[in-house]
Amino acid sequence: MSAPNITPQQEAGILAEALPYIQRFHGKTIVVKYGGNAMTDEKLKQCFAHDVVMLKLVGMNVIVVHGGGPQIENLLGRVGKKGEFIQGMRVTDAETMEVVEMVLGGQVNKDVVNLINQAGGKAVGLTGKDGHMIRAKKLMIASKDKPEDLIDIGQVGDIVSIDPALISLLGSQAFIPVIAPIGVGAEGETYNINADVVAGKIAEVLKAEKLVLLTNTPGVLDKAGNLLTGITPKDIDGMVDDGTLSGGMLPKIGSALDAARSGVKSVHIIDGRVEHALLLEILTDEGVGTLIKSK
Repeated sequence: MSAPNITPQQEAGILAEALPYIQRFHGKTIVVKYGGNAMTDEKLKQCFAHDVVMLKLVGMNVIVVHGGGPQIENLLGRVGKKGEFIQGMRVTDAETMEVVEMVLGGQVNKDVVNLINQAGGKAVGLTGKDGHMIRAKKLMIASKDKPEDLIDIGQVGDIVSIDPALISLLGSQAFIPVIAPIGVGAEGETYNINADVVAGKIAEVLKAEKLVLLTNTPGVLDKAGNLLTGITPKDIDGMVDDGTLSGGMLPKIGSALDAARSGVKSVHIIDGRVEHALLLEILTDEGVGTLIKSK
């Protein structure tokens, strides 16, 4: 995985630059939401897996929460269904829920686990149903035109609680938990939960040092399309109010804000299309996205 045209001296300089970050974050919890192009491009998949293993080996407690939108869309298309979204959330009827659970809890989860293990890690796949880790209830969305009206989008879940015991146990034994965003209801119902939301809540519960969300954009952009490298929750509130942030970015931004306001030291929304984006953001002076500070 070495880059071309880099001298041994330059490589040593890169390692030296990473040292203070390794020291600062040793023993800290890093929650990573894995999605977008990084999940579908073969080179980016390899880079991501190596990044996760590297961070674990230098002493960080890495937890991966993955999405799987493209894979779900692919299987829905094969069974003759078309995905529908409302305010960035997938409408999930009973048939769609079966597909979502099959893809997220089976295919994608095992693929991510295998990817990390092939890179030298010790990954273990989970869904929120394992050990009743993610308790959920039905999510109802307020209508944009009439906030008092609630929209039923099917088996989409709102997190009630997260039991971190299983995650903490695995992390303490040198394993890397890989979590599919599926929750369980009070009566055993299965719920599809937005992966950004799950990653944010897990980061909150574990009081993580960092929450890192991989996206298919350079980060948070202003109205002119310029990358905002450092912003605060107050800045984001204004951008949501004036419509700068909308659509599929809303769940991501919402989970980032909640995490930043609930004790997660920093939230990073980074460009998952960049090779080794995780290492660049965490172990170097040059970031590849937007840093949201908790204060």
